[in-house]
Amino acid sequence: MRSFILLSPRYSRPLSRPFVVPLRCSGIFSHRPTSRCYINTKSATMGPTIKLSSGHEMPQVGFGLWKVDNATCADTVYNAIKTGYRLFDGACDYGNEKECGDGVARAIKDGLVTREDLFITSKLWPVFEDGDKVEPACKRSLSDWGLEYFDLYLIHFPGALKYVDPSVRYPPGWHYDGKSEIVRSNTPMHVTWAAMESLVGKGLAKSIGVSNFQAQLLYDMLRYAKIPPAALQIEHHPFLVQGELLALCKAEGIAVTAYSSFGPASFLEFGFKHAEALVPLMKDDLITSLAAKYGKQPSQILLRWATQRGLAVIPKTSRLEIMAQNLDCTGFDLEQADLDGITAKDAGIRFNQPSNYFSTDKMWIFG
Repeated sequence: MRSFILLSPRYSRPLSRPFVVPLRCSGIFSHRPTSRCYINTKSATMGPTIKLSSGHEMPQVGFGLWKVDNATCADTVYNAIKTGYRLFDGACDYGNEKECGDGVARAIKDGLVTREDLFITSKLWPVFEDGDKVEPACKRSLSDWGLEYFDLYLIHFPGALKYVDPSVRYPPGWHYDGKSEIVRSNTPMHVTWAAMESLVGKGLAKSIGVSNFQAQLLYDMLRYAKIPPAALQIEHHPFLVQGELLALCKAEGIAVTAYSSFGPASFLEFGFKHAEALVPLMKDDLITSLAAKYGKQPSQILLRWATQRGLAVIPKTSRLEIMAQNLDCTGFDLEQADLDGITAKDAGIRFNQPSNYFSTDKMWIFG
């Protein structure tokens, strides 16, 4: 028999004692029948999973593919599968989807997994958000992965940009001219989302969702969506908790995946001054003291802070030992006071936004 833990209504209560929270989970119907969303704590092939509003189960701990080098990507994905990872979080913009697919194909060929054992996510880049460009972009990513469908397909960022043909540049990046020019498209989100919904009907994506969206845009989407977003992926770490956004998702039955769980660590290479000014979370006094208290690594404390509060996580590493450590972040519980202590570090510090990477007055996504 499967054992279930229900998601906390405010991401603040420890989940070691199950309790019921009615959440809205939906299929393809606009009336959105009421159901409940569960964390399945004993999935034989995927480890702990979160049941999405689409009805599909998503592993709670996955492997992120941002900045995974093309030269080693296939081996990294293969080794991650061998270690036990089943969710892989990719994107057109990462520029390594073909290599990711090579790693998956080798793992399947060697009998480590079947396609059905895996949960593959990809993302739609803003230059492909015009309604007639969504399906071709999804199919291009599927071709690169060597897959027939994605388990989850996300809109990477809100704010459609002018189309760049893949024959000109792929991945296209932010700038229309490949250098400095940001050119917005006039396509509204409801047009993009209708095209995303069509991917489900055509069998190209089992579930669809969004990334880097804020509250008001989500509320607007929920008014017209025939298939509500099953998942939201956001930057989430102790310096950027986004508690109100999490509360919205809880109320609407939208699963949340946290990226950049280790805070500034992923952004030091870009020379972000506000990242360099902070004490790394891996060396933070509170995090290291909790690691000693629970006999875990600081990375495991940070990941458990998220997973115990009902979020999915997608850490990455090329080191096999760290792969195993990161995957093992659901088998222990933090005390409530410790969860609250980490959450109290929230300072509203965001790293992953366009204006941090380049000068712009046209891409204030988080304004």
